[in-house]
Amino acid sequence: MKLNNVPAGLPAARSTYRHGDLRRALLDAGIELARDGGPDAVVLREATRRVGVVPNAAYRHFGSRQELLLAVREAALSAAASAMEKELAVLPCDQPPADFARAQVRAIGTAYLRFAQAEPGLFRTAFVISDEGNGELGPARAGASGLDSFQLLSAAIDRLVEAGVLDPARRPDAEYFAWSAVHGLALLVIDGPLRGTDAAAVHSLGQRLIDMVERGL
Repeated sequence: MKLNNVPAGLPAARSTYRHGDLRRALLDAGIELARDGGPDAVVLREATRRVGVVPNAAYRHFGSRQELLLAVREAALSAAASAMEKELAVLPCDQPPADFARAQVRAIGTAYLRFAQAEPGLFRTAFVISDEGNGELGPARAGASGLDSFQLLSAAIDRLVEAGVLDPARRPDAEYFAWSAVHGLALLVIDGPLRGTDAAAVHSLGQRLIDMVERGL
């Protein structure tokens, strides 16, 4: 999930910035704040302090804390999508269609849970805060495929239908049921009674949950 303490999809933070690249430096600082403390820790004044500029300099790039927070959220969403793509990329492609479709759904759920465990601050920023009233998020939330994490799940469930695993009559809105189940477990692991459970036990619980989701769909 991480490379040199940076999750897939996120650039390494800089301690300084190049001329003309202040927006990127502020965003990197915001990402680090979210990583350390979740969405509540993303404060524009603190980001400017970390970058080493006066607060007024930031307003040419982010007009408010909320603008910075939403940009950080997009970066976190992109990192989650990239984690899913990485899990999908290692699946053997020579499986029967039904097995491959099931494996894709499992890979997405597994990556989601791993991302939550590895980067709880970014996970909370990506999936817990609301952007209600702030318009649609932009394409920056997608992974290399151009799809965001929800779209990747939707595509995997479509493949269950194509492979004959899922009855087309049960396809509408199936991604919401799958997502809510795995998301609930992720929250139990990072903020609930399963907090502190070792990674192997969480992985086992996750695999059983994904089995249940697939049967339920």
